[in-house]
Amino acid sequence: MNFRRYLNKIQRKTEVNQDVSKEIKTKPKKILSFVDPDKNPHEYLKRYLNEPKYKDWFNRNFPNFTIYEAVGLTASDYLEMKRQLFPESEHITNEIQPTKQMESSDELNFKPTYKHDTKTRFDEFVDERILVSHNAFGNKEMKIKIIEISDENPSLITKFGNRVKINKILITIKHLENQQIEEAEFDIEEIERELIEKRHYTSTNRWVPTESIKSGYIVNTRHTSLISDAMALDYIIF
Repeated sequence: MNFRRYLNKIQRKTEVNQDVSKEIKTKPKKILSFVDPDKNPHEYLKRYLNEPKYKDWFNRNFPNFTIYEAVGLTASDYLEMKRQLFPESEHITNEIQPTKQMESSDELNFKPTYKHDTKTRFDEFVDERILVSHNAFGNKEMKIKIIEISDENPSLITKFGNRVKINKILITIKHLENQQIEEAEFDIEEIERELIEKRHYTSTNRWVPTESIKSGYIVNTRHTSLISDAMALDYIIF
């Protein structure tokens, strides 16, 4: 990956020296230390959406985490709270309610024959293979983690479903031949603007369905649509 050109540009803007290549050995915690385990995690989402100062504090101190990931929730929980605080219209709300009633009815009719207390919910299990994409030669692997989500509300929810708009991502590439790992953060919103300014087009689709987000990572089928502009500007070679 040709990160140096992109990182040099970021360094000139922020005057921060970054290490382009580093090996990841630690696994991020699911719930960060500032979270009170006795407090409803949805309260953190509500505060993040309502208080700009709190949002700035979180983004500044935890740039590698989304707010819902930091408190142990999902992107769907984030969108649900956002719709509660900022309802789009009565029409959309009325269309969603019958679906929820059908789901609750199905839950009542489902009676498992065996119950077992587990610490991890079933929907938290993620097959690593759906998160990893490979290059054409099969000697590199790539994973993309969400760093920042836009506050922009998605349109046509009834047609396209729940979606979020991605602003920043963390790309990790592993060279299978020597096990070397490269990692860098990309502001794909800024890259999109740069490509439009220079070449008058963009091929990146920053809107991602919530079902394509697993534990803060983007599934491999969405990788190309997120990094196409960065590849067009030679910030990424994969």
